[in-house]
Amino acid sequence: MGLGKYRPLLEAVKLKGDEVFQSKSELIGILTFKLGIMAVSEAKQLISEAIEEGVVEETLEGLIVHTDLIEEEEEKRDVFGEMVEYIAKQLGVTELEVLEEVEKLRERYGNLDKKILAYLYGLEKGVDMSRFRDELEG
Repeated sequence: MGLGKYRPLLEAVKLKGDEVFQSKSELIGILTFKLGIMAVSEAKQLISEAIEEGVVEETLEGLIVHTDLIEEEEEKRDVFGEMVEYIAKQLGVTELEVLEEVEKLRERYGNLDKKILAYLYGLEKGVDMSRFRDELEG
């Protein structure tokens, strides 16, 4: 499952105030028109993938979005891996090079959490790391 892939569904549930949608059309309408976060085709694709993966369930009363599954997946995501990938892309180096540099920081700063070390390394190299700030504060 991709990074925060189903987050838009959480936004739709929050906006509606309910996890049950009368139809796919209602959910698509909220994602595309009310929230304005994706095109109709993207919303349809997201919903069909969510149904396949059991994140959205089709029942007689409508579509039920299982927000607990989405939140669980968000918690499990590999923030450190995302940071390494992001830093490598920003600096135009390999992920292995970033991992080696993060390991050098560990030697310098001691046994800090590897996410903090990656964050510090990114900052040291002038990379905008603001997108990871919330994960570190949480």
